[in-house]
Amino acid sequence: MKLLHASLCLISLLLILPSIFAASSSEDFDFFYFVQQWPGSYCDTEKSCCFPTSGKPAADFGIHGLWPNYKDGTYPSNCDNTKPFDSSSISDLISSMKKSWPTLACPSGSGETFWEHEWEKHGTCSESVINQHDYFQTALSLKQKTDLLGALTKAGINPDGKSYSIESIRDSIKESTGFTPWIQCNRDVSGNSQLYQVYLCVDRSGSGLIECPVFPHGKCGDEIAFPSF
Repeated sequence: MKLLHASLCLISLLLILPSIFAASSSEDFDFFYFVQQWPGSYCDTEKSCCFPTSGKPAADFGIHGLWPNYKDGTYPSNCDNTKPFDSSSISDLISSMKKSWPTLACPSGSGETFWEHEWEKHGTCSESVINQHDYFQTALSLKQKTDLLGALTKAGINPDGKSYSIESIRDSIKESTGFTPWIQCNRDVSGNSQLYQVYLCVDRSGSGLIECPVFPHGKCGDEIAFPSF
């Protein structure tokens, strides 16, 4: 009888361990990176791009993701495979997401594969703080709040193919948002460095911007192109 009881206890423990680990990992992060990408730079590479099935997106920064991170520069990922992406839970956001969070990957798609990837890799690691609907709603609200293109054009930095100092790009975004961004570059088909992504940091609740505890690795040149789209 004692052996049977011990066996049952062990089986019960093995059944609940995955959910315990999933819950603990989803709670364990320090802040978010909110990452927006410039579509002109995504497309102006040797890899190129494909417009979504809804048509060419607007010439504006699009959301890449809202990523939980640790202060040591590492990050959790794929924290809970019991909570898959559910498009029905964000049905009221789909129209806004197609505009503000468009896919540019090939082959052309609706965006759902992109959003599914972002939720399952990153969003599941924040579900102790925000649920699936609020995860996407938070990102949409942050995009509207930051208005990167407005900040740059106000400073005379336009997506016209010309080169601008990375310092002026960083300063104009900081002046507009109040917080220091991290700029990621990629290279166009001619090998020139160009403005690709902008990282801003968000507090653990997802409610507001903060100064970044740590920046990703990598750097741009002193002058970078801002391509048209």
